[in-house]
Amino acid sequence: MSINQSALLAQLRDWGLQLGFSQIGVAPVDLRDAEPGLLAWLAQEHHGEMAYMQRHGLTRARPAELVPGTLSVITARMDYLPQKSDSSSADWIDHEMQRLHDPTQAVVSVYARGRDYHKVLRQRLQQLADKLQAEVGPVGHRVFTDSAPVLEAELAVRSGIGWRGKHTLVLHREAGSMFFLGEIFVDMALEPTPVVSEHCGTCHACISACPTQAITAPYKLDARRCISYLTIEHAGSIPVELRPLMGNRIYGCDDCQLVCPWNKYAQRSPLLDFDERHGLGTATLVALLQWDEADFLHHTEGSAIRRIGHARWLRNLAVAAGNALRQTLSDDLRQALQRWQDHPSDVVREHIAWALSSTNVSHP
Repeated sequence: MSINQSALLAQLRDWGLQLGFSQIGVAPVDLRDAEPGLLAWLAQEHHGEMAYMQRHGLTRARPAELVPGTLSVITARMDYLPQKSDSSSADWIDHEMQRLHDPTQAVVSVYARGRDYHKVLRQRLQQLADKLQAEVGPVGHRVFTDSAPVLEAELAVRSGIGWRGKHTLVLHREAGSMFFLGEIFVDMALEPTPVVSEHCGTCHACISACPTQAITAPYKLDARRCISYLTIEHAGSIPVELRPLMGNRIYGCDDCQLVCPWNKYAQRSPLLDFDERHGLGTATLVALLQWDEADFLHHTEGSAIRRIGHARWLRNLAVAAGNALRQTLSDDLRQALQRWQDHPSDVVREHIAWALSSTNVSHP
């Protein structure tokens, strides 16, 4: 059956908008010229403890090996800036910056304050694939969103979703970087959509703003120093020398995005799924340290946060609380930490002890 490629792409984009996607593109499957960079990054061990990246190796750059028969990749962008938030501020960037400068606040990355994006995107990508099959007949396919060894940013760039920023995230002139990426690998040949030009110029704001200098050079990230990696992917003790640099960031880090000039164009999500839950846009360290494991599981039901578990959550809170106690005397915060001094986890106890030792620092 002959397929009108332009008409099909227009239809995919219409369906995508109906499903909450802001942009749909098509990427080719030949990513061979991305392989040397991937191998160099792995050789430098910049992936840290994310062993799956090493394990899958070049499969990440070879869609047709990951899913045999793949001829094209349909890419999707979904904006996640919440429609509503607990902030009364009209300027979300100013609000986020103010919280970062208040050591008593517990800062969770914007993307993680609502429903788990993996679930939202997977379901809607599958619905898009179902619509495609209803239109053209059976199509071998598989959907992905940050859930398998896929070079998502590379595919997004090659399909014109945006360009690669110096912080390694994908940027769009009308949406910044506050969006999720998803893919549908298909066994049908589709014409790739045009790539777009880069627009970072001489700007180095993201590199300068990174609290831990994890962006080692333009387009190069050492995950082992990245706060998102340390608070989410890293399971053990956080290096002592990095703890003071983490400030009050307890799950992820948005700093490189907050200073990016393009994020003044970040788009509100058309979906309610990403609206803040349980006050995570205004939560304090004291309040979150009150959560026992049952509270944590209840408040993070349906959230991406749940997968780190309560112990790692407490570890992150302890680091932030220790940093806060270096700046301000707070009996409430010290008492909230002391509750967990005898936690079964060695890692939690060690971080709680470190945090409480911060009270020995003299304050003006």
